[in-house]
Amino acid sequence: MRNDIKAMVQRRLKLVGGQIRGIERMVENDAYCIDIITQTSAVKQALSSVENAMLENHLSTHVTEQMKSGKEKKAVEEVLKVYRLAQKRK
Repeated sequence: MRNDIKAMVQRRLKLVGGQIRGIERMVENDAYCIDIITQTSAVKQALSSVENAMLENHLSTHVTEQMKSGKEKKAVEEVLKVYRLAQKRK
């Protein structure tokens, strides 16, 4: 994994963990529903940025190596798998 992406992902996941714990406390304390929804939306956006970074890492490292080493079919299958997952989210 590229060091810059790894550092960003680790930092983002720590923040997400803190956000999740905060949402748990909000639920325990009967916080206003819209406030909880706002926080869950922020977590989804943060996880989406993690997914994007991981995809960037995969495309710039693993897929390019697969293409260079003659494993084009595997590379294409993996890119299509990610594309299909993204389509399911819409």
